[in-house]
Amino acid sequence: MAGNWLLRRPRTDSVARLFCFPYSGVGASMFSRWPEEIDGIEVCPVQPPGRENRSREPHYGSYERFAADLVEFLRPYLDRPFAFFGHCAGALPAFETALRLAGSGLPAPERLFVSAQVAPHHCPHDRYLDLDEEQLRAEMGNLVLLRGGTPHPVLIDLALEVLHEDLEVNRVYRRPSPVALPGPVTVLEWTEDTEIGLDQMAGWREYARTVEYTALPGGHFEFLSAPPLLMKTLSFL
Repeated sequence: MAGNWLLRRPRTDSVARLFCFPYSGVGASMFSRWPEEIDGIEVCPVQPPGRENRSREPHYGSYERFAADLVEFLRPYLDRPFAFFGHCAGALPAFETALRLAGSGLPAPERLFVSAQVAPHHCPHDRYLDLDEEQLRAEMGNLVLLRGGTPHPVLIDLALEVLHEDLEVNRVYRRPSPVALPGPVTVLEWTEDTEIGLDQMAGWREYARTVEYTALPGGHFEFLSAPPLLMKTLSFL
């Protein structure tokens, strides 16, 4: 198992941890506008291999492999309450990691937060899967702008390489039937999201005994700016 799966080493004085999973084509820096803690809960961005500071490492290949490798890395950091957050395609490796922890007899997340993503047995569902190369390039450029940066052709080319590999994983991922997690799930709907609606996320009800649905104002990328209502929702203690 190579590489460091977290953007920064977790603190030893945090009361709890929120592990945040990036979505297709990007890395942990997508959470750069988030605070380092939320009401004493340390924000821990997850860094998958094949991008940013792990660009020389091979791609993870499947969400199941992603989860297996991440679980081994996370073992020392499961010593206090923790939760997972994943938006769009990032919710799928977050779910698989929670499931892997449960199957390994390791501590489970206090809560799994899934944002703007269909349930695993309704996958694949991703607008990017139907876009051509130029449309994907435009999407990557727009994401850079949304994160406060300036698109650079060379960096966009690198991002597209990662995106294509991520989309291939997403394209073939599907659970044949629901699998229940031991802990609660909170499903986040964005009221102005044109990519996915609340009715499309109804399948998550079958993945835990306790499943809550929370509506937040904003569009599909609103979460990038760490809106206060989202931060309040993620304060799981």
